Amino acid sequence: MSGTADAGGARDRDGEGRARSARPRDGLGRPLPYGAAGVERQPEGVLRTPEQTVAEAQALLDDGKPFHAHEVFEDAWKSGPDRERTLWRGLAQLAVGLTHAARGNATGGARLLRRGAAAVEEWAADSDVPPYGLDLPGLAGWARELAGEVESGRGEVDARERAPRLRGRTAG
Repeated sequence: MSGTADAGGARDRDGEGRARSARPRDGLGRPLPYGAAGVERQPEGVLRTPEQTVAEAQALLDDGKPFHAHEVFEDAWKSGPDRERTLWRGLAQLAVGLTHAARGNATGGARLLRRGAAAVEEWAADSDVPPYGLDLPGLAGWARELAGEVESGRGEVDARERAPRLRGRTAG
């Protein structure tokens, strides 16, 4: 991937020629100026087991980096079995919803939190056993509660403090 956009305005490209910004990002995924110190980005297209995906995403959420957790879930969504895409997409939406809420985007954050909650509830309704130990009902409840708080303007959302527990009791 190139380090900067060239003076002619050409877009940054990854090794395969796809447009991908090389600008550093902060912990919430916001672009920083070229040359600034940022948070190391998650590599794209990494194949992980579901257990590795959940563990890595949880560590990122616990560290206040929901944008980066979203990228981990997105890899699972794009590379996993078709029957699990709704699950991983819903988890990615929860993480990016928390990202938007922490950035102060109440409308987008609430919308994505509710969309993710609906997706994981739909998946839970079709499954007798929680997949990979995920607490899908708990995650849906966490997301809906946070969406309501964000919409009501009850203060800033700290991504680290409000990070959900993917397996078990959710934070909040």
